[in-house]
Amino acid sequence: MALERYKPVALDIETTRKRWRKDPAFAAAYDAMADEFAALAELVRARQRAELTQADVAERMGVAQASVARLEASAGSRKHAPSLATLRRYADAVGCELRIMLTTKRKALR
Repeated sequence: MALERYKPVALDIETTRKRWRKDPAFAAAYDAMADEFAALAELVRARQRAELTQADVAERMGVAQASVARLEASAGSRKHAPSLATLRRYADAVGCELRIMLTTKRKALR
């Protein structure tokens, strides 16, 4: 019997997200987490701009690589929500400054 090779299936995230967003419950839940997705995406972008791996950041922070992976994947998880101190350490590790800004909410169009 010949060995079968593993053939990964490509996943088009945008197409999949558009299909899932047709479900009103999914769309509402996804929209409720938009700020968390944006914040976590910013962490990953900052690390990538610094041309660092998760292991590099972990070493600079003095934590395990798994901790950085968990931090970057913690959207919606209240159990692993990072503290400001952790975010500051991450920012420092990737050569950034942590800034937090509050802005006026946009009024819904009527």
